[in-house]
Amino acid sequence: MTHGSRPQGLPERLLASEAMISACRERDFSQIFRLAARRGGIHYFGIGQRVSLTASRVGEIASGKRNIRDMDVIERVADGLRIPGHMLGLARREWEAPTAEEATPDEAPPSLFGAANPAPALPGADLDSILAVAAGPKLSPSTVRALHSSIEDYWRRDDEHGGEALRPAVVGQLRYVVGLIKEAHGEEFRQSLYGVAAELARLTGWTYFDARQYSQARMYFTEALQMAKAIDSRPFMANVLSCMSLQATYEDRPTDAVALSTAAQDCARLHGGTPRVMSMLSMREAFAHATIGDRSATHSAISEAHRYFERISVADPDPSWVTYFDEAKLTVDTGIARGQLGEAAAAEPLVADALRRAHPSNHRGRAFHSFWLANIQLQRGNLDQACQTAGEALPLTATIDSERVVGHFREFRQRLVPYRKEPAARNFETQLQAALR
Repeated sequence: MTHGSRPQGLPERLLASEAMISACRERDFSQIFRLAARRGGIHYFGIGQRVSLTASRVGEIASGKRNIRDMDVIERVADGLRIPGHMLGLARREWEAPTAEEATPDEAPPSLFGAANPAPALPGADLDSILAVAAGPKLSPSTVRALHSSIEDYWRRDDEHGGEALRPAVVGQLRYVVGLIKEAHGEEFRQSLYGVAAELARLTGWTYFDARQYSQARMYFTEALQMAKAIDSRPFMANVLSCMSLQATYEDRPTDAVALSTAAQDCARLHGGTPRVMSMLSMREAFAHATIGDRSATHSAISEAHRYFERISVADPDPSWVTYFDEAKLTVDTGIARGQLGEAAAAEPLVADALRRAHPSNHRGRAFHSFWLANIQLQRGNLDQACQTAGEALPLTATIDSERVVGHFREFRQRLVPYRKEPAARNFETQLQAALR
């Protein structure tokens, strides 16, 4: 299927309507299917044929009895109804028109500078390649240190503002490092560069995960796993598996999340996983069990995480990627896991304490903690307090580019449906609409 031949899908006027834009932004497939039938002229049987679902299943989704969470099904809906990827938080679909970056010279957009202010001349990509070949790779220990330093800076900026804007730079650096690996002489440098490439691939996967583009995230996480395996870096492989476990909880695959988290622990335990690493991995297992609702397994994993944490020593050779997991992080993760089990009374002080101690620059972390605290307060029947907590955190959504954060606040709005006539719930709805404009 070529990019130029856009198969018949939903009418353009429907795709441009506020109702469809809103439904896609919230991944409200009940509304999407109803709009497709009522205003797009595609009955449920036709929708089912296009997205590989039975007509009865489409009807259940349209009536609100079921929802779609599996990323593969979401992608089938986008492709079957020809909904552009960005409307559903996906990457550009293969059948969509090429973006400006991919346009051929004949399709290139007019210059943004105009005739009076021509764009500054820059060397072409071919010249860059020629000069790079002529210079040859200049590898030294300081080169590797500089690359690691840039990764730490990327993670800091990701915490502060989200990873969407960082991704082009991270992917560019990943390609640069892969090029260095091909040219490198000496096993020591190759090992170090493989480690850097693995970290950059994991970071790229994380930015896609944070954008809820799960297929792309999985692809880069898998690449990071393979790079780490190439140099037998088992602790880092465990780290990537833990990321994939967390993603599985978001994709409503809790049994996969448990399997990935336990595999991560096995991988690290047998190959020098420090107490801090093992504590973090045990908490990932706790999240997975809590998603299923397995109280006994969740508490067992939490206890294991705390036991490992008590064994941490300043002399431990902790890898840089786990240093974020401090006492405050252990506390808030414990609170979140217990909150997912419905143990709101025990969970609330833990999450509230972590929120008070959160660094002001960690905008995304503070937003997440606020979401979980608001949910826990709602569990306890404190509607006004829950709406206040969530409302006070909404301005943070304007400072970070994270579809995951936005999705959580939309999820909180759904939990307010039974209280939608209450003043606090109405006020939060007004605040949310203003924040998402």
